Amino acid sequence: MPVFKHPEYPEETLVQLESLVPCRESQVSTLLSIFGERHHFSFPSLFIYGHTSSGKTYVMQTLLKTLKLPHVFVNCIECFTSRLLLEEILQQLQHLSTKEEDPPLVSCDTFNDFIRLFKQTTMIPDLQNQTIYVILDNAEQLRKFEANILPGFLRLQELTDRNVTVVLLSEIVWELLRPNTGCLEPSPLYFPDYSIGHLQKILSHDHPPEYSFDFYAAYINILLGVFYPVCRDLKELRHLAALNFSKYCEPVVQGEANERDTRRLWKNIESHLKKAMQTVYLREISSSQWERLQQDDGEPGHLKGLSAHAHVELPYYSRFLLIAAYLASYNPARTDKRFFVKHHGKIRKMNFQKKHEKTTNHLLGPKPFPLDRMLAILYSIVDSRVAPTANIFSQITSLVTLQLLTLVGHDDQLNGPRYKCNVSLDFIRAISRTVNFDIIKYLYDFL
Repeated sequence: MPVFKHPEYPEETLVQLESLVPCRESQVSTLLSIFGERHHFSFPSLFIYGHTSSGKTYVMQTLLKTLKLPHVFVNCIECFTSRLLLEEILQQLQHLSTKEEDPPLVSCDTFNDFIRLFKQTTMIPDLQNQTIYVILDNAEQLRKFEANILPGFLRLQELTDRNVTVVLLSEIVWELLRPNTGCLEPSPLYFPDYSIGHLQKILSHDHPPEYSFDFYAAYINILLGVFYPVCRDLKELRHLAALNFSKYCEPVVQGEANERDTRRLWKNIESHLKKAMQTVYLREISSSQWERLQQDDGEPGHLKGLSAHAHVELPYYSRFLLIAAYLASYNPARTDKRFFVKHHGKIRKMNFQKKHEKTTNHLLGPKPFPLDRMLAILYSIVDSRVAPTANIFSQITSLVTLQLLTLVGHDDQLNGPRYKCNVSLDFIRAISRTVNFDIIKYLYDFL
């Protein structure tokens, strides 16, 4: 018996849909109920939210494609201005209405023009007789657009007098996205994080055809046992599973063990999974380089070029930004004058004695610091004069995206953003060597 039931769609289609969206049956059933039949008017707007890699985008794309519903799918990060966003939606609508591979380009400057062109494009009977779905992925980016864009999309059905539903996909809750001027409230739908059981089920379906399902499922169980405490991202776990599987089945290929000898297989891969822990979320080396390094006979626990993070390629000032962030995270703020002011005068030695401190800052972990402190340290350690340009701030954002820095307390409008440095001492020493900076001389713990 199929899990999904709907009078509009054949049973074979629903069975196929069930196999494509494992562990999201509840959310898909809710969406099918909201969508109704093709010619029914659906909700004017939906707001689907959940953490990254919780299946929001995949489920929506799979659902709309499998049921062959007319839809427009736009990523708000790629369309970073309102004009690009509106023109992309109209371009995809033209493709739906004319079925041409390269429809003529559309020019749209304002939201009023968008409403007029939207009505014209959806005049054909095929689009008038069924619901059109406009999906805006990464909808939190709409906060950066003009004030009328988000309220206008939420009222698109009313403004165009067409059977259209706007679906917003976001990683933040609606309260952080709601405009201050008020708007039509969308219907919310939450996508929870995948549990370890869900991840086990989903990843096990990727097993190679030459190996049994149970063998690959045992491997996934081992992999999740190592990585699940530090990584819940399905895409990252899938990448790690594909990258390390050849090492796991190496004893089977060489005839030293069979598929049921899990203890022998675990001993063979344990050290390699621990090395791979250093590369979670960081594409420091390619998959082919990783495979070659696995075949090298080096010292146990040592990975050439990886444990020292020598393969990280960062722009010149990004390296100094990361060094400044590390110093700000691990040095007390009171020591900045001692390290970074050239003519700081005499400082009593007792101020820097650590006899009353029970542990070092490196054992306590990184502490948050304000943006101005990191920039002040940057200006001090860089030989050439650095202006606080947009390029510098964009590099800070890139370091956050790479998860080398963590943004904390960004909702505090009074004090500004605060950051924490996520990298290890070995990492920052390797980065420092590339710019000829001796970071040990500037760390309070090594005085």
